[in-house]
Amino acid sequence: MRTVPIPVDTTKLAITCVKAPQPRVLNRDTGEIKTDKNGNTVYEVTVSVEDEFGRIELVKIGTTGEPPITTGDQVTAVGLLGYVWEIAGRWGIAYRASALLPAREAANA
Repeated sequence: MRTVPIPVDTTKLAITCVKAPQPRVLNRDTGEIKTDKNGNTVYEVTVSVEDEFGRIELVKIGTTGEPPITTGDQVTAVGLLGYVWEIAGRWGIAYRASALLPAREAANA
């Protein structure tokens, strides 16, 4: 099953890094790290996302290359996409961004 990415409108979201970027591990037994099609390491960042109504969720966002953010940073997710997945009757949404930047840097760009 091939999923179609869904763009996420982040203009009304407050995104905060709650766990520092870590390389995404594909196989815990072998320590194999996920890479993109060009061989670059994929990092995973756990963030809290608060919407305009004050609802908060924890989500993991994947991105290529180590993002220049740390725990507690307000984050701008550039090009955030959601991918709906389903395996054996379970489903969820995987998130991927082209970049995760500190909000203060993204505002100055």
